[in-house]
Amino acid sequence: MTMRNSLMKFLLQEDVNFLLTNRLPRRALTTTMGRLAKVENPLLAKPMMGAWRFFSGADLSEAAEPHYKNLRDAFVRALKPGARTYDPDPNILASPCDANVGACGTIDGDRLYQIKGAPYALSDLIPDPAVAAKVRDGRYITLRLTAGMYHRFHAPSDMRVTRVTYLSGDCWNVNPIALKRVEKLFCKNERAVIEAELPDGMPVLLVPVAAILVAGIRLNFLDTEALLREQGSTPRRCNASVTRGEEMGWFEHGSTIILFTPPGFELADGISEGSAIRAGQALMRRSS
Repeated sequence: MTMRNSLMKFLLQEDVNFLLTNRLPRRALTTTMGRLAKVENPLLAKPMMGAWRFFSGADLSEAAEPHYKNLRDAFVRALKPGARTYDPDPNILASPCDANVGACGTIDGDRLYQIKGAPYALSDLIPDPAVAAKVRDGRYITLRLTAGMYHRFHAPSDMRVTRVTYLSGDCWNVNPIALKRVEKLFCKNERAVIEAELPDGMPVLLVPVAAILVAGIRLNFLDTEALLREQGSTPRRCNASVTRGEEMGWFEHGSTIILFTPPGFELADGISEGSAIRAGQALMRRSS
């Protein structure tokens, strides 16, 4: 096969992937999938879980439960105690989740990237200028959770959550193909801005971004019985102390968490775009 033919085949595969995951009625498909994922009838649940495991490569060997009645419960599974350990160094921010590392580095004023060559503005992702100013010129790291990964996320350090703002939006797929083709994708999708402070008062922001299909975000310290979108868009002040590694919430489908810090942090050793990382591994460290 010539190089030209190989390139055409690759582009065709990209086109098909983008069509199947983004040009269908995303919100309707997401709502329908959310309902089907909760069905416990084995005639539906078993084929759905089988297809999910086959296409996603999900490994349930670390799951806390040996069997699940529906796809939703398998997807948001807890892990066995001790399955993830968290770097204890107080100068380290640990990864809040299992993920593939996406775009990361220094925020250039208000500018950062969703993928190489695709910039977006911090102020578009985080509309409150006072909140965005906390991390201006700081560091960011994009963590993408694929469909088969463990989907709960945890505190990267001892910290205090002070406010959560829900932002309604679309549910575009967040895979690299979509990130390359959809301008400012993270700024268009449903998301939450979680404001927190480290023990010394330094601010940290976590922005979980929902995606196509179930597209749900739940936060333990607010209410695990209702999806975040069901609680409205009014910013919610809180005073929730969480310890390093403590579960903060989960996604009900594959998505992304973007972690932001002010200046004074750098990426930990071995962290770069394309790295695979597990919850608890060193993600950022304070600059010397």
